[in-house]
Amino acid sequence: MGSTWSSAIYSTGTEEIAQEFHVREDLANLGTSLILIGFGTGPLLWSPLSEIYGRKVPVLVPYFVALCFTFGTGVAADFQTVLVTRFLAGFFGSAPLSITGGVLADMFEPQQRGLALVGYASAVVGGPVLAPVVGSAIVASGIGWRWTQYVTGIYMFVIVTLGALVLHESYAPVLLVTKARRLRLSSGEWAYHAAHEEWHPSLQEMATKFLVRPLQLLGTPVCFLFALHSSFVYSIVYLNLGAFPIVFGQMRGWTQVVASTPFLALSVGIVAGAIFNIQSQNFYLKKVAVNHGKACPEARLPPMMAGAAVLSCGLFLMANTADVRFPWIAPVIGAAMMGFGFFTIFQAALNYLVDTFPAYAASAVAANTFMRSIMASIFPPLTARMYSRLGVMWATNMLGFIALAMVPIPWLFYFYGERIRAKSRTSWDPKGR
Repeated sequence: MGSTWSSAIYSTGTEEIAQEFHVREDLANLGTSLILIGFGTGPLLWSPLSEIYGRKVPVLVPYFVALCFTFGTGVAADFQTVLVTRFLAGFFGSAPLSITGGVLADMFEPQQRGLALVGYASAVVGGPVLAPVVGSAIVASGIGWRWTQYVTGIYMFVIVTLGALVLHESYAPVLLVTKARRLRLSSGEWAYHAAHEEWHPSLQEMATKFLVRPLQLLGTPVCFLFALHSSFVYSIVYLNLGAFPIVFGQMRGWTQVVASTPFLALSVGIVAGAIFNIQSQNFYLKKVAVNHGKACPEARLPPMMAGAAVLSCGLFLMANTADVRFPWIAPVIGAAMMGFGFFTIFQAALNYLVDTFPAYAASAVAANTFMRSIMASIFPPLTARMYSRLGVMWATNMLGFIALAMVPIPWLFYFYGERIRAKSRTSWDPKGR
């Protein structure tokens, strides 16, 4: 949550940043785009490292570096420093975003993993939803945009400290290495070795087998289509950072803090989506029981099937009730429906990918993170221009039609997913790990 919080809270201070460094506001929004590009490229390194050195170190060390660069943004003396530190904060801060999927695959059976992923997805989606409210309050208080970065850095420092103290390694091959080392020391028998510690990959092997693997997974229909759908909804989250101030601030004349409160409606929808996902767990467990205890990825999809439809309806409602002729509650309800759609689509996509690629869960999540972050990075500098040229109604309606076109994706995999997965060479692990 600290990473995605950092990506969004910056947007509340772009007006002040533009004034202080004498740049246009759309250029100031590049600070949001660059941290998202960092989110997209970082997992290509951190996820493979987590499959070599375990989960804990490749999460906490980059996260600590990310918080240092977050403070670096806060003390930046020029705009170039802001942009560089924002990218590096995203690059290093992407570690928990991509590796956590692998951690949950380590720790939980498929029957339990869906509930665990509710918490993960809530944090990833909740960061950019709650941060604008807090950031607006910080900026409106008069203490300046730099405190949006200081508050974020303090939060991240608390989390990395707690993580260093209480988190344990979860990756089985690395745990076996630790066990073998302990047995060698306690027994004096130096024949005890784990297979993983005998593996010393070369730089070329790491590049071809690990850095390329997330991109290879994107070449499968399963990973590509689910990454495409979650990328679209993730892009809308960051588009709303610029759209909500237009809809509720400029059009309705609300102050900056009040205009940020509709983000709380998104969080209401996220909570409703989380409850819906938890309720759907019973359906999944029944399918697993019929499948002799094996994972059943298609049983993860009913929340996504519902959420895809609700998302498109929420966008259409927001588009056609944004005008001041309509009561404010109408677009706010649309925002809540969008939050429900965000969460159910995002979480079901993660569940489906982890169930489909269990041995390479970290790489599958990295592929998803790469695509959604790169796509989302396009929108922050373009949102104001898009809404001014098309108007709020048509700009949002256009997004609604795109969302409507993606509604069939979960239905397609619900009915034909098993057949599609069977044709994918990478959706199963020949070693049975």
